[in-house]
Amino acid sequence: MNELQIFKNKQFGEIRTLEENGKILFCGNDAAKMLGYGKPRNAIAAHCKGALKQGVLTNGGIQEMTFITEGDLYRLITHSKLPSAERFERWVFDEVLPAIRKHGVYAVDELLSNPDLAIRAFTALKEERAKNGLLAAEIARKDQLIGELKPLADYMDRILQNPGLVTITQIAKDYGMSGRAMNNLLSDLGVQYKQSGQWLLYRKYHNKGYTHSKTIEITRSDGSPDVVMETKWTQKGRLFLYELLKENDVLPVIEQAA
Repeated sequence: MNELQIFKNKQFGEIRTLEENGKILFCGNDAAKMLGYGKPRNAIAAHCKGALKQGVLTNGGIQEMTFITEGDLYRLITHSKLPSAERFERWVFDEVLPAIRKHGVYAVDELLSNPDLAIRAFTALKEERAKNGLLAAEIARKDQLIGELKPLADYMDRILQNPGLVTITQIAKDYGMSGRAMNNLLSDLGVQYKQSGQWLLYRKYHNKGYTHSKTIEITRSDGSPDVVMETKWTQKGRLFLYELLKENDVLPVIEQAA
């Protein structure tokens, strides 16, 4: 029998979750209500592709609830008209899910009632934040070494010479870094997050024409066929990244001092 775990947020309230075969599922009714849907059941039926019934143990006995996947939760967020939907998205994808996957716990009342477990969890969190602080300091020191800028037109000309779609690896090369490093940087800047092995734009960016995705067939290393989603950046998206990165003192190689 699946056991519920409850996550709490001062603004949005409580959302019930459970873990099934390594996947985190969310109570559809809780999520829909938090996102301002007047008829949660209708919203789940209209926007969720993988909703499923699960029997869970509650104080009142075994109760059947409808649960949705991370992908379906994102669909509810995307279609929500609630002004705070973006803050809900950040809470779930930036705090709840990473905390569960990294430390296996979340700072709910049950955690605080177990001092030994709380000490271990908060110690791990403290170490992680200290590591991030050192990384941020190192980035800041390196940014100070960037010299005078070359004319902006140099880089703009390069962009305009390629009117088609480009991969993140191609964009990253302009900055002297790998595609993985660029993806991680954009994640740190709040542009995108990783879900099921794919980078997705946050809600405030996903409908602005910055990227284009399509399904492609690939062959795995063991020879088995598979289908994956390929995402490329448009030139509009490339210019957006240029302005965003420049605001954060990250410049393309062509504009860095020799």
